[in-house]
Amino acid sequence: MPFQNDDITIGLACGRDDDGRPRGWYSVQVRAEALRRLGLHPGQPTSRAAAPSPPAWWHAAAERAARWR
Repeated sequence: MPFQNDDITIGLACGRDDDGRPRGWYSVQVRAEALRRLGLHPGQPTSRAAAPSPPAWWHAAAERAARWR
């Protein structure tokens, strides 16, 4: 793995929402220097989708296929 143990912090907060259902929230933090070692840096442009999203039927078919595995 390209990261050392102290390069990544993963946090989990648990609680209940307004309806009383249990919820969990994750946060993942990676040290900036660890990202720079991989060639990532703050001056890079934000990534954007390169093409339009596939049609709705394609997403539905992918969801069905995922359930059959």
